[in-house]
Amino acid sequence: MNTRNAIAAAVLATMMGMAAGAAQAEISDNVVRIGVLNDQSGVYSDITGQASVIAARMAVEDYGGKVGGKPIEVIFADHQNKPDIGSNIANQWYDRDGVDVIIDVPTSSVGLAVQNIAKEKGKLHLNAGTGSSDLTSKACSPTGIHYVYDTYALATGTGSALVGQGARKWYFLTADYAFGHALERDTTNAVLAAGGEIVGGVKVPFPNTDFSSFLLQAQGSGADVIGLANAGGDTINSIKQASEFGITQGGQKLAGLLVFINDIHALGLDVAQGLVVTTGYYWDMNDETRAFAKRFMEKAGKMPNMLQAGIYSSVTQYLKAIEATGTDDALTVVNKMKETPINDFFAKNGHIRADGRMVHDMYLAEVKKPSESKGPWDYYNILATIPGDQAFRPIEKGECEMAKK
Repeated sequence: MNTRNAIAAAVLATMMGMAAGAAQAEISDNVVRIGVLNDQSGVYSDITGQASVIAARMAVEDYGGKVGGKPIEVIFADHQNKPDIGSNIANQWYDRDGVDVIIDVPTSSVGLAVQNIAKEKGKLHLNAGTGSSDLTSKACSPTGIHYVYDTYALATGTGSALVGQGARKWYFLTADYAFGHALERDTTNAVLAAGGEIVGGVKVPFPNTDFSSFLLQAQGSGADVIGLANAGGDTINSIKQASEFGITQGGQKLAGLLVFINDIHALGLDVAQGLVVTTGYYWDMNDETRAFAKRFMEKAGKMPNMLQAGIYSSVTQYLKAIEATGTDDALTVVNKMKETPINDFFAKNGHIRADGRMVHDMYLAEVKKPSESKGPWDYYNILATIPGDQAFRPIEKGECEMAKK
């Protein structure tokens, strides 16, 4: 009996060891590798760039640096706002470098390209920076999540609000690529639905430094509002040049349809005061947002915008899903993330829909006058909270076939 017991014990120990080994093998390559793909050197580098890498690394550090007993690595690359470069990096990361998830990815043309690559390869794409709402519509993916904002939410916030204030006639300056086109489209729909009208618009090369001829066309259009369907350095340059031409002094409003707190910091309150913007996060809303912002400021030297806050939140949710499922398999992780409510400093009662849209409250804010600000980065008065189910496009109005099944 002793011999039999010893043999049985040995067999049981071997089986348990094999089971443990199988469980350990669920983490591919024995490491969870996160790739931050964004603009490190161009027009969007201030709003993404190294600040987004810092946010991802903060999330990993706060999680303990390991998940499922395996180390977590964060790498980054510069897509230079070019879809071909972004696609090449994504293919290399997924195929050769063992990257499990690509995050951030501003510039909609790049984000849409990476979404398609991730879908084809069954890999996870956790997007914070792309604006185009097509990411959860006709370009949706079973392994794609759109986390922070989109053009529909921006249009619902800023577009509808300004029409409600009496600014009915709109003229667009639109960055001539996927993001600008989607933002103009969604804002047009919001303006028309609110009772406004579109009197004209012009497509502007991306990126651009000289907006003078385009602004003069807008000035002569008779519009109440010049809608800036651009972002980053393009937004900063267009607002600065509009101020130089005396456009707002002449009675026309500027609608910065995607404005980050970094842009306000670069412009200064003398130029930016009175702008109405839509954001998914503001650092000075409550104790939780301020606590994260203080820690981020110590590492990055600037306050976090909604992208950095969303990246931290999304990476944390991603790691929790791996921990809960015991695997970094993309589809398994995404499905777990979709069934798990999100409650942190970035979102309260947030949730990820079947089409990959993370639904959470957005905020309508007005840029303070210099006399109202208590110091650097104290820039917003929050005018209203836009509930998530109103901020984002209803799922049934999108074109995501996956969500209709």
